[in-house]
Amino acid sequence: MDGKERKILKTLAKQYRNIAEASTEIINLQSILNLPKGTEHFLTDIHGEYEQFNHVLKNGSGSVAKKIDEEFGNTISNKDKRALATLIYYPEEKLEIVQRTEENLEDWYKISLHRLVQMIKRVSSKYTRSKVRKALPKDFAYVIEELITEKEEIQDKEAYYNEIIHTIIRIGRAPQFITALSQLIQRLVIDHLHIVGDIYDRGPGPHVIMDTLCAYHSVDVQWGNHDMVWMGAASGHLACIANVIRLAARYGNLATIEEGYGINLLPLAAFALEVYENTNCDVFQIRYNTDYNTKDLNLDIRMHKAIAIIQFKLEAQLILRHPEFGMDDRKLLDRIDFQRGTVNIGGKDYKMLDMDFPTINPERPFELTEEEAKVMVRLQHAFLSSEKLQRHVRFLYAKGGLYKIYNGNLLYHGCMPMEPDGSFTEVEIYGRKYKGKALYDILEYYARRGYYAKSGAERSDGQDIIWYIWAGKGSPVFGKEKMATFERYFLAEKETHEEKKNSYYRLLDQEETVNSILKEFGLDVKGAHIVNGHVPVEQIHGESPIKCGGKLLIIDGGFSRAYHDKTGIAGYTLVCNSRGLRLAAHEPFESARAAVQNESDILSDFIDVETFPRRKLVADTDTGREIKESIEILEELLEAYRDGTIVEEI
Repeated sequence: MDGKERKILKTLAKQYRNIAEASTEIINLQSILNLPKGTEHFLTDIHGEYEQFNHVLKNGSGSVAKKIDEEFGNTISNKDKRALATLIYYPEEKLEIVQRTEENLEDWYKISLHRLVQMIKRVSSKYTRSKVRKALPKDFAYVIEELITEKEEIQDKEAYYNEIIHTIIRIGRAPQFITALSQLIQRLVIDHLHIVGDIYDRGPGPHVIMDTLCAYHSVDVQWGNHDMVWMGAASGHLACIANVIRLAARYGNLATIEEGYGINLLPLAAFALEVYENTNCDVFQIRYNTDYNTKDLNLDIRMHKAIAIIQFKLEAQLILRHPEFGMDDRKLLDRIDFQRGTVNIGGKDYKMLDMDFPTINPERPFELTEEEAKVMVRLQHAFLSSEKLQRHVRFLYAKGGLYKIYNGNLLYHGCMPMEPDGSFTEVEIYGRKYKGKALYDILEYYARRGYYAKSGAERSDGQDIIWYIWAGKGSPVFGKEKMATFERYFLAEKETHEEKKNSYYRLLDQEETVNSILKEFGLDVKGAHIVNGHVPVEQIHGESPIKCGGKLLIIDGGFSRAYHDKTGIAGYTLVCNSRGLRLAAHEPFESARAAVQNESDILSDFIDVETFPRRKLVADTDTGREIKESIEILEELLEAYRDGTIVEEI
């Protein structure tokens, strides 16, 4: 035993002071290895649709309803099963209705409490008592543990449990207890949550989703390109700030910025009212939903155009700073012929739909006006000063990355940039070329420096890379040849709107391609899967999310309402439990209010992607590997106690 090993064992001996304590912990850890692995839940491309997100989280993509069926079978009606499921999803809202309408409230409490206790026994069965105890709500921890723990020493157990429930009802704590039990079931049904990118943009509530994730018991996030642009905005990067505001304006979601994050957009509003008051803004119409307050429409349209022009200028300046990005074709303001009203793209002239640009100087088209520059300085300060936004972005950095290897699977949002022949694309980043996993790693390194670096130059370089990850053609998170924002606004020709996907998306069904990616990340090609999102799967046209015989899964089915017509569904989610992988295709979700009032769930079609040949245990997981390492060290400590190398504390 060398000095370092002895030092480790001595430190461990402070926690496990003798043979008995070390032996007990070894036995405990060894038993955990033989429990079924926890259930993993995968969601992607949520795009601010917080009500549907919260519902899918509450029902575990059908896991709660499945557990109700397993527990009660034919002993209760389907109507009662739906009522129980609704109670578990929305306990407070359901209780409010029941308290108004139920004639015999005490009986309803009694029946509901018994059913909820049965459910907790079922969903907690795969966990150790210690893990369940840590999940228990503080106010009711002792009582819940009494109800779900078998007590052989009590002869009349039924009377014992009934008396506990009767007392809860008698002292007026039933509503609070039902709420606690329901939330505990939600907590235990899903052991770990994976968000495979794009929490932000399009929908109205990304800040609500982020609040939920910040409080979630176990979660990781693979950054999507829409998350990246918000992370860049939070770091103070002007081009990212302009993109964030433009997208919010385009989808009628400026309230997310103003009310959700407390960011004052008044400087932009005042500027837009003054400068764009008599300007043609027809191509900058708002795509709003039923929640949008149309009294702000004219102002928002002008703000939309004002920030879009600022964005095009800022991005052109950035592209000039970084010719290595290879994005000169995205620098278009200097290609406008202001006399003829055309723009030259790809060597061809196109008629512009809008030529009313009060802030563009044809001689210096990329230069911000003095007023535009002042607006951006004030907006930058507002984004940097938003406590809530900064807290959410720090969470994304703490819990996230561009990819994640978890329990033998590879998770990333977009793609692996590839050439048509299937080789990995080389991308130049500050004078050096990277490809494959190394490209992911270097981009993530700079993305972190862009937020955390103190040095001005290092921070600036990192922020420019964040923008490149958002929109660059070599970005694995973007995965397209170009972002045709300019063309979609100003050109009628649909062919100019096309955003050609990376070759990766044509090669997904080739096993050689998928295996090469798995090997690049050090994974076993036999048992591993790739899970990604980003590009909506058009089920309506017969497209399948299951690629390469189930080795690769694209689980973006259009969570965002903006994609429902395109995909034909309202999102995919994936559940991986001890028995296999199950994909859920969800129908559109009306609202949480309708779900409570009508006791309705999201209608979902389920596809069994893979059934494991044997039930997976904790021993087969990353946690299991860590436990095995702990057991090895504890056994060394045990041996050191036995041969006297380390003295026991008796």
